[in-house]
Amino acid sequence: MRQSLLVLLALTLAVTGRASVAGAQEPASREEVIEQQQAAKAAALTPAEPGKAEQYVRRLSDSFLASTTLHPFWQNAYSGGGFTLGAGYLKYVSPYNTLDVRGSITFIGYKRLEAEFIAPELFNRRGHLSVLGGWREATQVGFYGFGMGSAQQNRANYSFQQPYLAAKMEVFPTRRFFLVRGGLEFTQWKQLPGEGDVPSVDQVYTPQTLPGLGAQPVYWHTQGTIGFDSRAPGRGYARRGGFYGVTVHDFTETGGANGFNQVDYEGIQHIPILREAWVVSLHAMAQTTYDKSGQTIPFFMMPSIGGGSDLRAYASWRLRDLNSLYVQAEWRVMVNRFVDMALFYDAGKVAARRADLDLGDMKSDYGIGFRWHGMAATPLRIELTHGNEGFGLVFAASEVF
Repeated sequence: MRQSLLVLLALTLAVTGRASVAGAQEPASREEVIEQQQAAKAAALTPAEPGKAEQYVRRLSDSFLASTTLHPFWQNAYSGGGFTLGAGYLKYVSPYNTLDVRGSITFIGYKRLEAEFIAPELFNRRGHLSVLGGWREATQVGFYGFGMGSAQQNRANYSFQQPYLAAKMEVFPTRRFFLVRGGLEFTQWKQLPGEGDVPSVDQVYTPQTLPGLGAQPVYWHTQGTIGFDSRAPGRGYARRGGFYGVTVHDFTETGGANGFNQVDYEGIQHIPILREAWVVSLHAMAQTTYDKSGQTIPFFMMPSIGGGSDLRAYASWRLRDLNSLYVQAEWRVMVNRFVDMALFYDAGKVAARRADLDLGDMKSDYGIGFRWHGMAATPLRIELTHGNEGFGLVFAASEVF
């Protein structure tokens, strides 16, 4: 009986082995081999994981771009103040409304303290209200003279202190694109002698040769804008759409000596290429002033160009006069989800007469830049630029346009 069971077991194993061999046939072609390999890989797929360096940069990027309670604040008190250190504390006072208290300081003494209340969802998400109050001081603001003939070596410095309280309301009546904005500000500009390694303006000029020297005007500043805004995904970081608008300013001086009007014309267009991997961005801005009868426009309130947002190879406030015009073009390339590279060109001029604002005899520069951004903000911009007054290096905490 035992021998019979052993024979039966052997026969069963032999039959099973033949069936297994018959079932494991060799693939008939190379295509079948590839299909089998792909099927085996698909069964073992796992999500791709970023490397340690990418994980670190992502965490750092998210910490700066997110609206956190305690956050860095890199905004300078005034252009030309140099490297800025600052922080802020943001608190939600309702599901949408925020209060942000912040301050910054630079190594040459530029200071800024302010608080801002923002209500971004008014009128069924058509309106945006901002109320801002604060104080700032700039100690070494450059003045080079008026017009295109001013020389770099003729720099003199001035300083100022400015308390301010402002409210601004922005409404999209049709929810998208069409924009109406209005604002009211009460402020004092207290112009003082300059600090630094160059002469102070009061050592070079007199009140007869420099309008507004030593002035301390108190202004009621009202403004109104009508425009068309289709920028996306956000104004602080746009890859498509544009903005076209006109803003009218009225500066009424309480003493009746330094009042004036100003009109700004601005156009921006972002042209996406290759599904927004490349973007051609264009910008033009003109500022024109109109004096009020018998009143003087102080030199420190006149339009100017030069610095990290217009003529980037030139010192801040390098060119100044009653009217200004500048144009910019950029080719932006997306490197990854939070870094862009850009090649750019800037050109601009100032003029005493509005009729002289044309494209002739402009100062210009070109360069390359890198931008660290989120979906709707650009907290860090680094650019190397060159013009006919030399090279420039820009560190900024905002988009260029």
